Parts: sequence; C-alpha cells; structure tokens
Amino acid sequence: MITYNPKDWFTFIFRFHKADTLRQLAPLIIGICAYCWIIAYLELNVFKLSKSSHITNITSMHSLLSFVISMLLVFRTNTAYDRWWEGRKLWGSLVNNSRNLAIKLHSMLGVEDEVHRSFFKKIIPMYASVLSHHLHAESTRLALDEQEQPELRNLDTNRHIPNQVASLLIQRVNRLFEEGKIKGEQLIILNNELQSFTDICGACERIKNTPIPFSYSVFLKKFIFFYVMTLPFSFVISLGYIAIPVVAFIFYVLASLELVAEEIEDPFGGDENDLPMNKMAQNIKKHVTEILG
Repeated sequence: MITYNPKDWFTFIFRFHKADTLRQLAPLIIGICAYCWIIAYLELNVFKLSKSSHITNITSMHSLLSFVISMLLVFRTNTAYDRWWEGRKLWGSLVNNSRNLAIKLHSMLGVEDEVHRSFFKKIIPMYASVLSHHLHAESTRLALDEQEQPELRNLDTNRHIPNQVASLLIQRVNRLFEEGKIKGEQLIILNNELQSFTDICGACERIKNTPIPFSYSVFLKKFIFFYVMTLPFSFVISLGYIAIPVVAFIFYVLASLELVAEEIEDPFGGDENDLPMNKMAQNIKKHVTEILG
C-alpha cells in the first residue's frame, strides 16, 4: 500500500506512480482525440454546420445523462471503498485477536513450558501468513521446522491451509486442557479467539470471491463509452477544435473513477493500493514473539 502525506498537494499534481490512471488510459485518450478530430473536421470543414443546427440539441441530452452517470460512479466508488475498508477492518481484527490469544496463553502457560510456548509462537503468526498467501491465490510452500514441530508436516498445501493451521491451534489448546494445564473456564475464553480466526478468513473470502455484479460493471463501461462518443457532436459546434482536449479530459475523469473502483474493490490483490497483508503478518509475528518470549 502506498504511504503518502495527504497535505502535500504539489507533489500529488506532478507525481506519476505505477498505478496512475493516466498511464493506463493513454492509448484510449489518444484514440478519443483522433476520433474527436475526425468529427470536428467533418462538422467544420465538410458539412460546415453552424450553431443554429439541430445537432446542438444533443447538449440537453448530455446534461440529463451527466447527472445519471455521476450517480452511478458515486455508487460504484463508494461500494468499492466499502469493500476495501471492510478488508482492512478484518485484518485489524486479526492483528488484535492474535495479540489477545498470545497474551492469554502467556498468562496461562508456565514460564518453564517452553514446548507449548514455542508452538504457539510459531503457529499464531503462521495463520496470518498463510491467510495472506491464500487470499493472494498463490500456491506456496511454508518453511516449517519439522524437527521442532513434527505435527506441521501434516499440512497439505493442496487443501485449505488456513483451516489446517486453525485446526492445529485448536488441537493444541485441547491438548493443554486434557493435560490439565488450563482449566475449563480458560478453554472457553480461548475458544472465542480461536473461532474468530476462521470467521475472519470466511469474511475475507466473501470479499475476494464476490466481485461487483458483471452486468453492472459492463453497463457502466458501455455508458461511459457511448456518452463520451456523443460529446464531440455538440461540443465541436460551440468550441471548435478546442473540443478535442475537452472531450479527452472528460473521458479521463470518468474512466479514471471506474479504474480506481476496479483497483480497490479487491483489497487482497497485488496492486499498489491493496492491503499490506504481508507487512501486517510480519507485525503479528513480531508482537506474538515479544509476548510469548
């Protein structure tokens, strides 16, 4: 995720990063300019239309459609940002729950119980790590210490790894209860934290696997395209060849809003503005290690 100073306006204006919409839309903007030039040449030099022409009535249609398209784009961007922010809240909950689980285990386990402490010190941060890889839809081989924790060899990388790691956590906590190292009341307290891991995973999968409806996305793109394609017919008569940069700028603004919405609607991807899940997983590992010693 890009870090920046929101008060530095001058830098924003002249900064072009990798995901900047102007870079992505450059070929289309050039095509729009060429299209506008052709329309302008035909209207001004071939057909020689004047301001009294009936084609200028298209302006009233653009005024009505501009309100509709603005409402659609506002809804589109707000919906996309809600998905991004929900993903951030879920990962914030994962960070907090990992810390809480480590703190509770630290108070319940004895200082001399190095075996169980070492297990939880490894497995709690591992859940965040495997969830990050799982949401990135990447197949990964975890570097597991088979000598220290032989039960981790049973992880099947072809199956749902976060569920397997959560199962290992619950099995170890249940083992602590059977060995009498934690009481029944403590088991109930730990169960809330353990259950939250799977709940967070399921909520993240819901965002990941449920994109904006296809028909809505296609309709909005077609609407923007045909709206911009009709702008030169009325703008050229009143603005002349100046309509070329005006129409290109209008297309840039409308298409950029759609591109921004497409980028942030999946907060678990690999774009620059997506959530820094790997960094948050590293912070969880750092904090859990500090707590469990």
